[in-house]
Amino acid sequence: MSDLLLRALARDAGIQISAARTTGLVERARQIHSATPLATAALGRTLTATAIMGSQLKTPDGSVTVQVKGNGPLGAIVCVGDADGYVRGYLQDPSADLPLRADGKLDVGGGVGRGYLMVIKDIGLKDPVTGTVALVNGEIAEDLTRYFAESEQIPSACALGVLVDTDRTVKCAGGWLVQLMPGVQDKDIDRLEANLAKLQPMTAMLEQGMTLEEIIQAVLDGFDVDFLQTDEIGYRCACSREKVERALISMGKKELSQMAAEQEKSEVTCQFCDKIYTFSRGELQQLLAHAEK
Repeated sequence: MSDLLLRALARDAGIQISAARTTGLVERARQIHSATPLATAALGRTLTATAIMGSQLKTPDGSVTVQVKGNGPLGAIVCVGDADGYVRGYLQDPSADLPLRADGKLDVGGGVGRGYLMVIKDIGLKDPVTGTVALVNGEIAEDLTRYFAESEQIPSACALGVLVDTDRTVKCAGGWLVQLMPGVQDKDIDRLEANLAKLQPMTAMLEQGMTLEEIIQAVLDGFDVDFLQTDEIGYRCACSREKVERALISMGKKELSQMAAEQEKSEVTCQFCDKIYTFSRGELQQLLAHAEK
């Protein structure tokens, strides 16, 4: 079953929603990074949110980067999403682990710790658009809700979930983001809040086999819903040998010369997909001609 993202509107109510099923892409990320269940949950939630946010970009070749930088054992989480909803990401320590919380759930908030969340949008302007907020609790969904309220002034609610099976594979993953548009009436806000108060967790709905349409109908119960567009999404790394060469050149002559002198062959590993690029001493010396001091 492919990963999907569905957008919808509450007709005449000023409410928009995006919902995504991301089981496959989160499992792919787990495999790439050999992540523990705790790391899988934290990275998977961030990847899901990034896919939703990327799909909201108006620029076809735009991208959004979500950075979660806390002082917990997981370290920094970095995810990049493209305008078509495809994503990639990594976290600093995918081997980090913590005991389960008292309620038996993974302690994502403890794994992330205190710190901040930064969103960087590249939408074709001279400089990227950046917003930063302090983390609410490190659980990712609440932190993104604060980001939208404080940085973009968009009242929002978000749910993100990753259910890890006993064999550490991803059983299901997904999320939704609902946002209020200008002019929404108080009675519609009250109805939405009542719906959210009784809503099941995202993973519970996915585990029951609910479709994205049914999940959106549950969030927008009592509203007339217009389903807009369904898109296939997934995990996709944009690395290439040419990009790695440019990164090596950007190190400067001193560091690149030292790298060439120390080893006959050097390896550079992509953080997003763990692909290894090998460069001989001669190839590094050729790149030196393009490096600045």
